[in-house]
Amino acid sequence: MKKMNIDLINLCYSIKECTKKAATLIQEYPKELLSVENKEAGDNLASQVVTEVDRLSQALLLDELKGVILKYDLGVLTEESIDDKSRFKKDYFLCIDPIDGTLPFIEQTSGYSISIALVDKKGTALIGVIYDLVENNLYHSIKNEGVFKNDIPFKINRNKHFTLVFDRSFLKHPRFENIKSAFIKKYGDNIKVIAHGGAVMNAIWVLENAPACYFKFPKKVNGGGSIWDYAASSCLFNTLNLVTTDSFGEPIQLNQENTFMNAKGIHYSTESDTLELTKKFI
Repeated sequence: MKKMNIDLINLCYSIKECTKKAATLIQEYPKELLSVENKEAGDNLASQVVTEVDRLSQALLLDELKGVILKYDLGVLTEESIDDKSRFKKDYFLCIDPIDGTLPFIEQTSGYSISIALVDKKGTALIGVIYDLVENNLYHSIKNEGVFKNDIPFKINRNKHFTLVFDRSFLKHPRFENIKSAFIKKYGDNIKVIAHGGAVMNAIWVLENAPACYFKFPKKVNGGGSIWDYAASSCLFNTLNLVTTDSFGEPIQLNQENTFMNAKGIHYSTESDTLELTKKFI
């Protein structure tokens, strides 16, 4: 069967517009009404909490996107719904994280966002849209067509110091201090550490704080983030020709059977030599 011809520019516009509506819903939700529930997910608190706002955001996004889903015969993969495997049957699927960084959202700190990507059956992100819900910045990319921040071409500005971005749970890694020391040895004493955001904003913070990198090592237990945590940001990084791989330097698999990414880990970097450094600690 011939692949559906998708107007990526118009589809990206539709995704951006519905993302703005979901952002308004999330930002205007009365914080005093916020209730927190637990769900079966990864092996740390950040992956195990969910709120009614996550579900409301997802419902709004799916409702707003149902027209393009039908028009282009898209599969769908979302964080707060059971994987219906439509991503294996369709040529393309929308990958939706209605609130990435639910824990920062609950804490009302920076680090939470909305993330939507269009991914093909082979596992390549063709569109990436990310809304930073704290700074109100909207990032988007169409594969090989540039990266934009609030519709202005994105330019990487380099700092004099190196920034390491981690999930907060990584601070308890038994070799954390050794890893940090290795980066200090290579990049100098003036190293900044950011470790409080969700995976999506962690990737954005790498872009915004170059030179920088964000990585998660492989592990045996389910966790390590999920496909929806990396789909949109991988589109931005690949379009900018930056490092976005698993822990071994292979392309991130965005349409594997298991939605968790723990088997091979991830590595995002503005620098080409950080991967070899981190491999020593796997």
